[in-house]
Amino acid sequence: MAEMVTDHRKLPRRRGEELAAAIYRATLDELAESGYAKLTMERVAERARASKASLYRRWPTRVALVMDSVYHSLPALSDVPDTGSLRDDLLTVLRGTADILSGPAGEAMRGLLSEALRDEASARTFKENSQGAGRKMMAEIARRAVERGEISGDAVTPLRLDTGQALLRQHFLFQGPPIPDRLVVDIVDEVLVPLLTRS
Repeated sequence: MAEMVTDHRKLPRRRGEELAAAIYRATLDELAESGYAKLTMERVAERARASKASLYRRWPTRVALVMDSVYHSLPALSDVPDTGSLRDDLLTVLRGTADILSGPAGEAMRGLLSEALRDEASARTFKENSQGAGRKMMAEIARRAVERGEISGDAVTPLRLDTGQALLRQHFLFQGPPIPDRLVVDIVDEVLVPLLTRS
């Protein structure tokens, strides 16, 4: 039986953020259902009820589309919790990261890194589209902790801000999901709090 192809001329007319939101959702659904290896622009377009041209106009490659979709699924900086405690803020954010890695975003990360290692153009796209969302969240937590007097501003460095997320990613990439909560607690108590409270 021949595969049905969507006639984009008969699709509902959507533009801007409405169209982008449908494409992001379709991309994440494809990742969850089929995995990164089987994700194609054609399948995303079909699921989003959009034309392939509308995808390629904004995202010239699969890498760019997947990265943009994942970043749009992440919490906004304004959503970073303020529990009133450095330790509790760190636990909340890293637990959220662990949950994200167990879903479509984690599947995307595995696929993206694998593709970037094999292909120079994909590696370049990966680097150009990286937005440093994890570091921004950690920087906001550190800023609040400095304001509360819990830590010194001298203790906040890019390397220290990246450490917690990097340890979670390493565990995820080599051991897979789910990330045990005990690991999150140990990263906070044995690594991040000592690093950030050291001036």
